[in-house]
Amino acid sequence: MNVNYRFELENRVPVEFRVTDRPASAGQAKLPNWTRLEHCKCSNCPLTAADTERCPAAVEILPVVTAFQAEDAYQKVSVVVQDDRRTYTKSTTLEEALRSLLGLKMATSGCPVLAELKPMAVHHLPFASNEEFIMRSVSHFLLQQYLMKRNGEEPDWDLKGLVARNQRLQLVNQALWQRINSVCEGDSNLKALLNFFSMASSVSFSLESQLRKLEARMKGENGF
Repeated sequence: MNVNYRFELENRVPVEFRVTDRPASAGQAKLPNWTRLEHCKCSNCPLTAADTERCPAAVEILPVVTAFQAEDAYQKVSVVVQDDRRTYTKSTTLEEALRSLLGLKMATSGCPVLAELKPMAVHHLPFASNEEFIMRSVSHFLLQQYLMKRNGEEPDWDLKGLVARNQRLQLVNQALWQRINSVCEGDSNLKALLNFFSMASSVSFSLESQLRKLEARMKGENGF
């Protein structure tokens, strides 16, 4: 996987970030305190400080948080996203663009909890709406269940595992928000994480209503 994000803000030199399937590496001594594993550690984190000094997700998003820590979330930005197959462009708010980038970086960070999103990250869709996030989450999960059934394992057609997965993701999102809250002067990073958090919440708390909306779309009842 090789995805490049280019941000063009008014009166500012363009900023680029490349995301691959290899977690970021950096000198441990140069990293800020908020990237330490024990700083606002996720309640469901399976890692220990003895084996992992730094939070993998925090290290991965550090360059993005640093670049935009003083920026306003709702300022306009032109974004160009390129992968090995196509190019996406959009003029949007910085918050939406960062939500898309941070979600991808977290999924590929090496965090064992966020790694559950890596299959979706491989087929990354920039600027996905909440409805698209639900569709992609459910589709990926059901494909995983089908492949499990083919291999003689017991599938979860009721999506209970999907709900449980997003509940785990919510705990990580909350802790990451707490990590960067103290270092951001602007609100762009914070609002981006909150937006990502709300999308995961929609799977955990309102999946049934989300599925009804998708069902209506499939039946052509809502202008689909």
